[in-house]
Amino acid sequence: MAATLGLAINLYQLQIIQGPKLTQRARNQQMVNLRPFVPRRLVVDRSNDVLAVDRPVYILYAHPKLFSQSQEKMAERLAPILDKTPADLVKTFQSRKSGITLASSLPEVVADRIRSLRLNGLELTQKYSRFYPQQDLVADVVGYVNIDRRGQAGVEYSQEKLLERSVQTVRLSRSGNGRILPNHAPEGFLNFDDLRLQLTIDSRLQRAARTALKEQMDKFQAKRGAVIVMDALDGSLLALVSYPTYNPNEYSKSDVSLFRNWTVADLYEPGSTFKPLNVAIALENGAIKPDDVFNDPGSIRIGSHTIRNAQRNSYGNIDIAQILQTSSNIGMVRIIQQMKPSVYYNWLERLGLGQTIETDLPFEVRGQFKGQRKFLGSPIEAATTSFGQGFSLTPLQLVQMHAALANGGKLVTPHVVQGLVDTNGQMHYAPERPTPRQIFSPATAQTVVEMMETVVSKGTGKAAQIPGYRIGGKTGTAQKASPNGGYIANARITSFVSILPVESPRYVVLAVADEPKGANAYGSTVAAPVVKAVMEALIPIERISPSQGSGE
Repeated sequence: MAATLGLAINLYQLQIIQGPKLTQRARNQQMVNLRPFVPRRLVVDRSNDVLAVDRPVYILYAHPKLFSQSQEKMAERLAPILDKTPADLVKTFQSRKSGITLASSLPEVVADRIRSLRLNGLELTQKYSRFYPQQDLVADVVGYVNIDRRGQAGVEYSQEKLLERSVQTVRLSRSGNGRILPNHAPEGFLNFDDLRLQLTIDSRLQRAARTALKEQMDKFQAKRGAVIVMDALDGSLLALVSYPTYNPNEYSKSDVSLFRNWTVADLYEPGSTFKPLNVAIALENGAIKPDDVFNDPGSIRIGSHTIRNAQRNSYGNIDIAQILQTSSNIGMVRIIQQMKPSVYYNWLERLGLGQTIETDLPFEVRGQFKGQRKFLGSPIEAATTSFGQGFSLTPLQLVQMHAALANGGKLVTPHVVQGLVDTNGQMHYAPERPTPRQIFSPATAQTVVEMMETVVSKGTGKAAQIPGYRIGGKTGTAQKASPNGGYIANARITSFVSILPVESPRYVVLAVADEPKGANAYGSTVAAPVVKAVMEALIPIERISPSQGSGE
């Protein structure tokens, strides 16, 4: 009776008093929270060529205490597959008895070779790794992810939210031996969408641009260079090349400074490539007419400063188109003198100087432009700005401004992201962008583009001529500004910007080379040939028809 009473009391204790608590403990032992791995979305170019993809890779562990062969024999069989020497592997095996990492990211094909050896004491564990099949071709746009699978550069960083698929944590039951049972699994919890992030970049054009840029950079031993190709109708970037660059598959071996795309993250003074925009401002404001003539005596005095042409020569009486053809600094100063400095300043602000362009590439910096009081306080400010010095912007912002000449006067937003598309090419999400802002009238824009055509047909841009096509362009050879003020001696940035086709402008191509070496390093000799090569690739890709009646 005492035993029965004790059993009853114990039963009451377990069932009634501790029942809920023990039930919860049992449930916790029987259930497990699982957050399934869901791959990051693919990144593809506009032709659906894969630029970034998650792929399975394997960690190879060695447990020497479980080897059924000698360490020397194991090393001999593994060495050629792992690209290591047998001696090095034996040394590694002797370091510990178990849990030695031999390789951290073996491709599936290599893992299969190791499995086929059927060696005891080896363990392969699968994980997923981001792979960039184009290697360094589009690294400046795509970027890379780190070991924690977080984007660190390019669209991998700026579009993290679009690339990461949403994952729900599920609670599943577990059997007595620890095996997970699907009883409580919600329907379709392992399924995920087939959407991929599509970019505006064309890999064919990207490759042609990089080849042309590298050739000229090697020839002139330039410090760095860039090529940008934009469709001016909507601001989509068809190519964006920066050199030198890095391989995102081996980012840890690269210089960290290369992870910031300098076309959006660094500023420079555009020099003469800004002159067509100043001409457009003066025409739009009614300060000049297309056939106006100005005298260029070779030098001009502004306060205590003397301004000269780059070649220290004079051009006499020249019209607006000839000012662009010869890249006359004096002519540009004369043009801007026709406007009130305050009016000119307001126009520069409308154009976006000193502002960001809100692109979808990361790490964009704001251009540098003097405050109104300082700009209006000295006449030298407007004079130097007339030929593209005394302020700075990013190469991408210069392309945006020239696109306003090519598209009838609108400032569009430069971008590389088209949106999320499925495997059938159906668009499911497209980012919203600011409405294009009208800056110039279509008539003014077209007048300036036709003036830029004479730069290629008669002036400093002859190296960009392509038979059968009407091309507008402008060379630039600017002094390189020093971070401490003033300019760096014997350092220059050469560039060439082009618009085509002149009769129906749509595409803007810019090439920039930073600090090319040699006495003959100018925009016309370094950058213009790059732009020509890129345009020769662009014409068949975009099916641009030859210009009617063009003899150029």
